[in-house]
Amino acid sequence: MQEFEGRVAVVTGAASGIGRGLARRFAEEGMRVVLADVERDALEAAAAEVGETGAELLAVETDVSSAESVDALADRAYEAFGAVHVVCNNAGVGGGRGPTQDTTVADWEWILGVNLWGVIHGVRSFVPRMLDGGEEGHVVNTSSGAGLTATPFNTVYGTSKAGVVALTESLHLELGLRGAPVSASVLCPGLIRTNILDAERNRPEELRNPQPATEGRARARLREAMENSGTPPAEVAARVIEAIREQRLWILTHDDIDPWVRQRADSILTRSNPSPRLGG
Repeated sequence: MQEFEGRVAVVTGAASGIGRGLARRFAEEGMRVVLADVERDALEAAAAEVGETGAELLAVETDVSSAESVDALADRAYEAFGAVHVVCNNAGVGGGRGPTQDTTVADWEWILGVNLWGVIHGVRSFVPRMLDGGEEGHVVNTSSGAGLTATPFNTVYGTSKAGVVALTESLHLELGLRGAPVSASVLCPGLIRTNILDAERNRPEELRNPQPATEGRARARLREAMENSGTPPAEVAARVIEAIREQRLWILTHDDIDPWVRQRADSILTRSNPSPRLGG
């Protein structure tokens, strides 16, 4: 997909972080943009900011963990603009840190519901319509570096993001085999300047743990690193635009993960146990 002007992009998790950066960049490219997020006030603020570009916008409050909510988002997008050319299944949450056996059912249901089921619902709701439209298009699913190489004490998040990688690889291959005008990419960010560490603010009451998680030293260091040296979302959005133009599956934001990916591949090929990767 080479031309963006006049076309339509849908971005979930658009109220902040990477999603907000993507929405603004698509608007600057001359696209009509549908911003979706579960957080109404932040969504309205993001739409007002992106609207400063002069782009035609639609803001839709959406819970990506709900099939019905994502179907409604697709309906609204097609009703408003008649087509969708780019879908960024980007909404995501963090959390669930700690020993694997100590994570709760609520952790699994909340994090997989947003990070993995949100992508599943986005693909299911939009891709058939995009294919029926017969126009060039692209799907970008947001995973993480944690989806490419496992880290201890981050099992729920890593599982959700590894699922996104597998889903997107399969989708990319299938679309290629049928010669479809639609392709797919998986975005695996490293340390980005977002507020994902505060995702608990949007956690449904019925999926909260009895005792709220406290911010330990490791989490506090991660927060400081994100605030001080995290890559700006605008730079991530620029990489996404390049990947869409090149129909490239892999979008990685940080080269420092390469040795860990290589080590994991070597561990598989040599049937040897991996060394632990500590950190995000």
